[in-house]
Amino acid sequence: MLLYALTIFASAFLLFLVQPIIAKEILPWFGGSAAVWTTCLVFFQSALLAGYAYADVSIRRLSQREQVSLHAALLIGSLLLLPIVPGVLWKPLGTESPLWLILGLLTATIGLPYVLLSTTSPLLQAWFAQRHPGRNPYRLFALSNLASMLALVAYPFAFEPWIATHTQAIAWSAGYATFAALCIAAAILSMRAATQATEPRTNVGTGPDASSAEPPPGVGRHLLWASLAAVGSILLLSVTSHITENIAAVPLLWIVPLSIYLITFILCFESSHWYPRGLLLPLAAVALSSMAWALADPRFTHALALQLGVACIGLLLACMFCHGELARLKPAPRYLTRFYLMVSLGGALGAVLVGVIVPVVLPAHFELALGLVACAALLAWRVRRDGVVFGALAVMAAVTTVGCAIWGIVGFYDATIVTARNFYGVLRVQEFGAGASRHRSLVHGTILHGTQYLAPALKRRATTYYTETSGVGRVLESLNPRTQPLKVGIIGLGTGTLAVYGAKGDTYRFYDINPAVIRIARTEFTYLADSDANVETVLGDARLSLEREPSQHFDLLAIDAFSSDAIPVHLITSEALGLYLRHMNPDGVIAFHVTNRYLDLVPVVAALARAHGMRAVWIRDPGTDVLASKSDWVLVSNNSALLSNPRIAGAATPIKERPDWRLWTDDFNNLFQVLRR
Repeated sequence: MLLYALTIFASAFLLFLVQPIIAKEILPWFGGSAAVWTTCLVFFQSALLAGYAYADVSIRRLSQREQVSLHAALLIGSLLLLPIVPGVLWKPLGTESPLWLILGLLTATIGLPYVLLSTTSPLLQAWFAQRHPGRNPYRLFALSNLASMLALVAYPFAFEPWIATHTQAIAWSAGYATFAALCIAAAILSMRAATQATEPRTNVGTGPDASSAEPPPGVGRHLLWASLAAVGSILLLSVTSHITENIAAVPLLWIVPLSIYLITFILCFESSHWYPRGLLLPLAAVALSSMAWALADPRFTHALALQLGVACIGLLLACMFCHGELARLKPAPRYLTRFYLMVSLGGALGAVLVGVIVPVVLPAHFELALGLVACAALLAWRVRRDGVVFGALAVMAAVTTVGCAIWGIVGFYDATIVTARNFYGVLRVQEFGAGASRHRSLVHGTILHGTQYLAPALKRRATTYYTETSGVGRVLESLNPRTQPLKVGIIGLGTGTLAVYGAKGDTYRFYDINPAVIRIARTEFTYLADSDANVETVLGDARLSLEREPSQHFDLLAIDAFSSDAIPVHLITSEALGLYLRHMNPDGVIAFHVTNRYLDLVPVVAALARAHGMRAVWIRDPGTDVLASKSDWVLVSNNSALLSNPRIAGAATPIKERPDWRLWTDDFNNLFQVLRR
């Protein structure tokens, strides 16, 4: 029992520990987008399905000796794929589909080890049931989920702050080799204890509990298993997307919904006492209605704490319903692997639906509203024979979720003139005001990426984070007038506001990873078209593009990719600054836009400047002008004359040095360290 438990615990711990490790390794290649994590979840759920399918076929069709021989051979073969470090051949060019490239990269890098880890829980539970008929193997599933949650929670606190990413990958690979030895030992022990090890098993009912009178589950039961698992998976991914893009894009916030999801599995499969059905069914109905209402009502849009609380508590109660019903419907151990196969099939279908299909089919993040409708419908189906009160509450939840879904979709298009959705999220162009105050804004989730006033007198004025009193505005104003044209690079296009500073002969070169942003900036805003400068746009991750380009000899390089709260960390490391310097003129300025509600990035940039022997000046603009927004820019340069210009030096704010903070590199960064307290 101890060997089984230890092996299952190790496999589940490694299974979930590898997820943030590999995601962090590849995140810089794809612009640091939150969609990278969603795509990774699609792979993880699909690989889990492959592992469960392998376990089901193995238990049903192979003798114990054949199972052990095959599994040991695959485990030994998977060791040849270690360590789990993606090769540079997988680096994107910027023109290919990130979705399929990420899935291919993950398959080649961790595909076989991940599948084998995912087989461990159902396979060892089946072996345990054969050795110990009458004992409950499903508690091992609860142990598996506990280990998964511990790995998930431990990563940001025990691993990321102290261990470099490459070292994490090497250490994980060593842990996997240890797991492989444990698993082979457990397999051999099971084979020796089997009474019919050499006889082929063509029917799952030939195990020790074959005398069970329970009939094989029918098609309807299989569909119900998959449906409950799929709805739970849909809610997990859609709530994750909702809270990280529309509520608070705090780094690693996705750990919260995933932990909730795992906790419900642990509780429901550890013991039936954790799922008091008479209490949780009404609570689930109320939670679904509350989530739908909070999602649709515009009065709650900026009530971030309320939105986050409703989303997390609602997910907890909805998943308790889905997974509690799954636990109630679990079959006899003889059908255990088929049960897990259908659960993983449902989970994979939910992930593919949210991560692959929905971004193509739906123009915005409507999947959470539709997921709530699906969960309410499933709730109504499950309580149809459980009394009038349960039925009435389920009908109430169904009607409320449908009504709020319609309300939310209609409200989304209020004041919206253009929407665009792709791998990088949902963009909206909204138009507000009347007369001289009429303006258009580009919004991504809750983040403003630029505003342009439509009145002729204001149309060519810099707004939001880029006004003349902002850090970047002060630099551009200080560099002009001059006899030589300026060469300006901007990482992050937005609406192209900075192009208003361009004069004849200047070149403004914008880098952006999102093709929809480039299209919208050119069709819905006129900053680029109205600029007197020569405007260039480069599609692709800026850092990868700069790595491939010859020196651009920039006079100013603005790193404007941090206005969103989900920051691309790879653009603010020591190696990144070294790359930027290769593209700068000797007296050039690198301006980091570090406006952020949740992260204090000023000391990070100051440390980078110090490490490269440069000065850093922090310009904090309170944004009191009607056209302005509050902004923080850190200017990094060796041009003492420019930084001493009264226009810049007179607006500088002292930087609080943090010598205790470790320098950020490509191999190390600590987002929790810079969270605002």
